[in-house]
Amino acid sequence: MKKILSMVSILGITLGTVIVSCSGDSDSADSGNSTSTTGGGASDNAVGTTGAASVAATDVTACGSVTGVSKIVCLTEQLKATLTSSQLAALQLDYTYTNIKTWSNLPAAMSARKGIPLGNLNATQVGIAKAIIKEMSGTAANEGYDEIQQLLYADNYLNANGGGSTYGSGNFYLAFFGTPSATGKFEIMFTGHHKTIANTYNNGALVAATPLFTATEPLSFAVNSTTYAPMDQEKNAIVALLGALSSTQLATAKASTTFTDLVCGPNANWSFPTAFSGLQCSALDATQKALVLNVIKTYVNDVSDTNAASILATYTSELDNTYIYYSGNTSMTVKNDYFRIAGPKVWIEFSVQGGIVLSGVHYHSIWRDRVNDYATTNS
Repeated sequence: MKKILSMVSILGITLGTVIVSCSGDSDSADSGNSTSTTGGGASDNAVGTTGAASVAATDVTACGSVTGVSKIVCLTEQLKATLTSSQLAALQLDYTYTNIKTWSNLPAAMSARKGIPLGNLNATQVGIAKAIIKEMSGTAANEGYDEIQQLLYADNYLNANGGGSTYGSGNFYLAFFGTPSATGKFEIMFTGHHKTIANTYNNGALVAATPLFTATEPLSFAVNSTTYAPMDQEKNAIVALLGALSSTQLATAKASTTFTDLVCGPNANWSFPTAFSGLQCSALDATQKALVLNVIKTYVNDVSDTNAASILATYTSELDNTYIYYSGNTSMTVKNDYFRIAGPKVWIEFSVQGGIVLSGVHYHSIWRDRVNDYATTNS
């Protein structure tokens, strides 16, 4: 039986109710007649194409006494308890390589996703879904969950400024590959235009946080008089690092090749170059090494804080065998400007792309792990 606490008001608009306890009730709280492309039924009062961004992550009381992966599992159970059977079938899928590698930098209307779109959920369900995503993510300002929320706003901006219904926060999908539990392996993927997170858990611990794709168009925009620039921290950290290199070091780090996009982006799984290129970090001084780590942090800090610290410690221990590589301009502001960090495990790319919906440029970027992408699953 589900216990309903109160109506939730976000930005002065009543959105739905908060689920505060659940004892295994599997009936749908809201069933509807329309269907998505995944086969899941849309809930009554579904948030639609742009409504997901304005819904806050729900503080689910039933999961308040647990933390970490246990809380993530609890939240998944709370969400599943609200879904129809068709929605649940769309959300929870088998853990297979075919399923877990299905993501893209394109909007879902142009490149199909697995799972259920936020736009087919009502505000209560979106609130729980976002609570799951928040628990998976870091808490630093402009990183982790904060960055995700900004990218949802960015897609709403594209929707309203020339992109139309192909874009919008409701077109982001949540999927569970395998059954979330304290034992066994499962992955939770959140994916849509310009954002994919794919966290893999096994026996109650995070075992992989990559691939993680982040991009933004526009580079900056305003919502309710607040200006957002979701990827400025990444870009500025890269520019600061390149600006700290000597002319000799820059010459070593610079590629003769022009890169028009990411090398290991969507659909380029396990395609890491075997040879390292660029400037080896063993040649850097302590200040320059700290700037390399600062770039890495802007990606690793997208993961929950405790896990981010552990991953960063691994990459730090491998820093002397890590390389930096760039093409184009050091400002990272011109189309085809490109930057890479590649080590024994870490793989980070940043690419400046031409505008798609808007004029100017936009960014594509990815963090992968050369050893542990998808928790080593590759077939």
